[in-house]
Amino acid sequence: VCMTIFIGLINGMISAATPILLSALGGALTYYAGIFNIAMEGMMLSGAFFAVLGSYYFGNWLIGMLFGILGALLIAGIFILFSVVLKVDEFVTGVGLNMFSVGLTTYLLRQIFKVKGAFTDPGIYSVPKIRLPFIEKIPFIGDIISDQNLIVWIAFIATLLVNYFVFKTQFGLRLRAAGYNRICLDTSGVSSDKIKTVSLLLCAVLCGFAGTYLSLGYVTLFSENMSAGRGWISLAAVILVSGNPIGIALVSLLFGLADGLGLYLQHIFPSQFTSMLPYIATLAALFFYSINNKKKMEVKL
Repeated sequence: VCMTIFIGLINGMISAATPILLSALGGALTYYAGIFNIAMEGMMLSGAFFAVLGSYYFGNWLIGMLFGILGALLIAGIFILFSVVLKVDEFVTGVGLNMFSVGLTTYLLRQIFKVKGAFTDPGIYSVPKIRLPFIEKIPFIGDIISDQNLIVWIAFIATLLVNYFVFKTQFGLRLRAAGYNRICLDTSGVSSDKIKTVSLLLCAVLCGFAGTYLSLGYVTLFSENMSAGRGWISLAAVILVSGNPIGIALVSLLFGLADGLGLYLQHIFPSQFTSMLPYIATLAALFFYSINNKKKMEVKL
């Protein structure tokens, strides 16, 4: 029984960590480009809604995934227009887009599907799980690794790819230069605005996957404001490890563990309290980060 509970907790941790990891990886790209991107919440939420829209109307989860990415790209396009082209403050733009995304998805939910709160239907096709025939027979390991959702594997691959592109490629060098010394990069003949634009587009793609996982992987429905602050948790994960993709993966799993633990504690404590655990973990992590950062500053002085 204890082993079954432990396996369930690990699988719950992976499921809860996946959308945070994907959006945080996108946030890492914009972090290195020197963009304070708080619009990940809006990108994820739009991705979740449009994924359901595409899956339901076309009867295909793959088209749903494509629609999810396009929904996130819509928010990214507006962010690029205001922040990169018009030079509007990034924080103000991000807050506005998060509010816009909530309003847009709520309005479209009621106008297109004629429902309030949540939309679920047998016609929504979820992203499939991947079976690994040889591994699934291995005790414990097979119960965890096999039968994971496709987007979980995409998140794992994305972690390795983002880490490689940021630290091992010319694009990664330019990306970091856009954040560290934008004027120097522009002087070298490479437009920092173009690098920022590319980073935001790539961030949107990853947030689109995150949103798709929420509505077509984690569950098979869309509910109003279903991102529920995961974009903010992703931003906290990026800040905690200064954008390091491997560190982001570990922090995302920590937050996922808090989420999964909350589900198991619902029969002991009120659900309102247990659902607070991921956010309490986020606040605690940021608190200890700030204390540690302050000590480092005092040592330097």
